[in-house]
Amino acid sequence: MEVNVGLLKVIIVHGRNLAIRDFMSSDPYVVVRVGNQTAKTKVINSCLNPVWNEELTFSIKEPLGVLKLEVFDRDRFKSDDRMGHAFLDLQPLVSASKLKRALKLTTGETTLRKVAPNSDNCLLADSFVMHVNGFFSKWCDFC
Repeated sequence: MEVNVGLLKVIIVHGRNLAIRDFMSSDPYVVVRVGNQTAKTKVINSCLNPVWNEELTFSIKEPLGVLKLEVFDRDRFKSDDRMGHAFLDLQPLVSASKLKRALKLTTGETTLRKVAPNSDNCLLADSFVMHVNGFFSKWCDFC
């Protein structure tokens, strides 16, 4: 049985040094999947360092799954090229939320959890689940 946990806000900020998939550039966009929900960013034409700054919101339910991010190059006359992907376990966010309630955190900045890079999560560096002035954030740098 699925239990509604709340809303997950994902902010896709930018990409850096993306691969060339067309003649001299790429037309990247990001597809984000949580459970059976899917959202995608706009396509940034002819850009290897795209800036999206787009906010995507998902309803999350227990049991929790994985946040899946995939970057594609849009092609007009054939199927889009896959440029890269990353997976992020959502359990640390829910654990941090439960910890927030237990500690009655409301303001200030508190690091609730550190997630180290490993072969399962595609992180480049340590990732942190933080509570900042009433909101959760997860800082990640994906490969």
